[in-house]
This record gives sequence, structure tokens and C-alpha cells, in this order.
Amino acid sequence: MNVQPLDFELPIADLERRVAELAERRHSEDPLLVAAREDLDKERKALYSNLTPWQRVQIARHPTRPYFLDYVASCTTDFVELHGDRLFGDDKAMPAGIGRIGGHRCVIIGQQKGRDVKENVLRNFGSPHPEGYRKALRLMRMAQKFEMPVVCIIDTPGAYPGVGAEERHIAEAIAVNLREMMVLKTRIIAIVIGEGGSGGALGIGVADRVLMLENAYYSVISPEGCAAILWKHRKHAPEAAAALKLTADDLQEFGLVDGVIPEPMGGAHRDPVAMSETLTTAISSAITSLMEIPMKRLLEERYAKFRGMGVFSE
Repeated sequence: MNVQPLDFELPIADLERRVAELAERRHSEDPLLVAAREDLDKERKALYSNLTPWQRVQIARHPTRPYFLDYVASCTTDFVELHGDRLFGDDKAMPAGIGRIGGHRCVIIGQQKGRDVKENVLRNFGSPHPEGYRKALRLMRMAQKFEMPVVCIIDTPGAYPGVGAEERHIAEAIAVNLREMMVLKTRIIAIVIGEGGSGGALGIGVADRVLMLENAYYSVISPEGCAAILWKHRKHAPEAAAALKLTADDLQEFGLVDGVIPEPMGGAHRDPVAMSETLTTAISSAITSLMEIPMKRLLEERYAKFRGMGVFSE
């Protein structure tokens, strides 16, 4: 599979090209080819086992990384998309519907980016409007009524900050979601698959189990935005990414996420099929475990989980 390499992956890409050329001319068991493949594996492991936070941010934004609807196609069956918030319109940046994951009938909500200019305009570059969050809440309430778990797939640089969104009260829409998700009487699983940008992500992120893909990030602000504020220049984004502690491992260590889902070496875009299988298993397992917890205790644990965030002692 040909994958566009990121800047820090160029040495690996050059080695992959050389191995591919060698494989065309030599037998698979040729000592020279075997040695070249071993060297390539060694270099890959050395690179991807020591990624910096900024490099993980770049992988999370890779243009061929699987998006929400890619996972819907590969991880769900019988998916039916539902539209509209019954107040203003339908937000294409926040598709949602009903489907089965691992045998569980679920309400599935996610944030969708585009692959090209036309689709990015349609999906608003993955930045939802207020009607997207209101549609999500409408479907969550439906899930509560019919006792279905809710699966939220997070992948957004942030909620849309434009004039229209402000006129239709984007902050209020997100705030209402935070309040209502905290007391929603059904199981909720949230998974950050790429970018988890600020309140735009948190607007569907209040959950009993919050999971992250290995190379996703979750942050109150983008590294570029943080760099522009603190260093007055976006070139300091790598330093900001390190300071923000936005990687899956950092957030799990702080107790802000409940689990990290491993990705194929190099990122989910390197092997989307394997990634889909791993994600399906993780979601199904989370739903199964939550089904064993009585609703009263589940709500108490959900409340305590989020109330405990940010508490510290000196």
C-alpha cells in the first residue's frame, strides 16, 4: 500500500522503496533481501516506538487516516443514518445513526472530515455546527428511550467558530450536551480516533468509557494555537505539543482516558482493515463490560469520574 510519508518518515520511506526494488529482482529468501527487510523492520521499530507528541499529532492528521464513516463501513452492520436536529437543519460534519457493532445495537455518532476540497466544504472540515451537537443529543435521548448504548467517535479540530455558529449558540449547544450526557440513562462509549479538539470534541465526549487510538490526540487547544499564544509564532507547535501532554499515553497516565487502543505500526492508515478489527473488538468489549453495571451505579461512577478530573493536592 502506497502511503504518503510525513516529513519525519522520509528516511523510512526511502528504505521501503529500496527494499521494494530489491524484491523485484531477487528471490524472497535471498540473503541480501532478507537482511534488507530486517534492517527496515529495525528502523521502523526504532522510529515508531519513540515518536514525539508533535509526530503523533501529524499522524493523527494524516490525510489517508481512516475517518468516522470509514469505520462505520468496516465496523458496523445494518447502519442507517438519521438526519436533522428538528430545530434548524442537518449538520454534515456530525453524521449519526443506528447500527450494530459486534452484535450490539447502538446509536453511533461521529465527526467526519473530507478527503478533498468538495467533501471538506460539505463536512465543514470536520468542525460541527450547533445543529450537529443538537442532533447528537436528539439521538442520545432516543438511545435512552430504547435502551441502546451510545458510541461516539471523536475526530475534530474543534467546533466551528464562525458567525453563523455563534448566532445559533454553539457554546450553549455544547454546554447542554455536557449536562445531559452526564445524566443520560444509557451506556456511553467515546473513542478519539484522530483529533480531539477542545469543546468540539468534549461535546460528545462525556462517557462511561473514554478510549483513544494510540496516535490520536486530545487537547484543550491545538499545538499551533497554543504556540501562537505563548510563543507568538506557530513554528513552536512541536514544543507546545510536548507541553500540552495531549497524547494517549499522557492522558491515560493522568486518568483522563480509560484505555489506549493500539494501532498498526506507523498508524491506522497503514493497515485500515486491522485497525477496524481492533476498534470493533474494543467497542464491543466496552459495551459488554458496561452492560454488567447497574444503571444507578453507572451514573454515579460517570459523575465521580468527571468531577475528579483536575483535582490535585500539593
